[in-house]
Amino acid sequence: MYTDKTVLVTGGAGFIAVHCILQLLNAGYRVRATLRSLSREPEVRAMLKEGGVEAGDRLSFIRTDLSSDTNWNEAVKDCIYVIHVASPTPIVNYKHEDEMIIPAREGVLRVLRASRDAGVKRVVLTSAIGAVVCGHPAQTAPFDETFWTNTSGKAPAYQKSKTLAERAAWEFIEKEGKGLELSAINPVGVLGPVLGADYSHSIHIIKNLLTAKIPGTPKLNSGFVDVRDVADLHLRAMIHPAAKGERFIATAGESIWLVEVAKILKDNLGQSAKKVPVKEIPSLLLRIAAFKDPKLKSVIPFLGTVINVTSAKAIHTLGWAPRSTKEAVLATAESLIRLRLLDQ
Repeated sequence: MYTDKTVLVTGGAGFIAVHCILQLLNAGYRVRATLRSLSREPEVRAMLKEGGVEAGDRLSFIRTDLSSDTNWNEAVKDCIYVIHVASPTPIVNYKHEDEMIIPAREGVLRVLRASRDAGVKRVVLTSAIGAVVCGHPAQTAPFDETFWTNTSGKAPAYQKSKTLAERAAWEFIEKEGKGLELSAINPVGVLGPVLGADYSHSIHIIKNLLTAKIPGTPKLNSGFVDVRDVADLHLRAMIHPAAKGERFIATAGESIWLVEVAKILKDNLGQSAKKVPVKEIPSLLLRIAAFKDPKLKSVIPFLGTVINVTSAKAIHTLGWAPRSTKEAVLATAESLIRLRLLDQ
């Protein structure tokens, strides 16, 4: 079962990255993971153990940072594949959008240059649905991989940064790749089993509903996908010949309103969901509140907007078979409750 093939996973302590590492180890690969601080190694190993894997010496770590050239050549050395999950953290109180755009773009180019120079076969880039759906007129048909966010419009800074970073990656491959292959994964809101205290911002949606941090649900529409399926899609894109030069949207199914997410929790978790609010907050109230709360400003452009996307390409091309949205929602909630993370 084991192989001597080594895969580099960047941002090794992140929610998606840890699940990718889990599946790579289970598939027999050796894994090297990048961390901004090696002090997080015990935390990552503990999360993998929670996921059922004692990594041992088949997993190693190296300190890198997307903002510096330091150690990237060593990180990719002898790796056949790179799964580039690491991404600069969204900034709430940014003064200019370039604070997010420049680090995202420069970071992906740094990884691609090092990968090319080391003879890596393929890089799988974790992009985002934010690089697909923003800045378009409303439409009834679901968005697919042929769409790109309109960065000349009113796309929020974070979504613009993901778009420009992915576009820069494809441009690099075309002009300077010298045979390096690239695939991109564009997930919607990523839910699923939490393995520790480091998890995606989408998980906070479930946490906030379970703890009634807000009195109701904003009128927001989103697709969701289980992190285990996102990791599985990364691995498929890593090795499947047809994934070369392609991007793949990852969603469990049709988008749903947050009030529907709340009802899934309420209908299936009994006493654990007793605080979950199942009423929608009027959008006007949220618009007013956003003047005082910077965290709310990022959701205002999406209020009342249906954002539906399709994973038909991943399903038909790569044989991907995601869990349902309901399974992803409940797996998230059950893990937060089991690990007692609701009070943190």
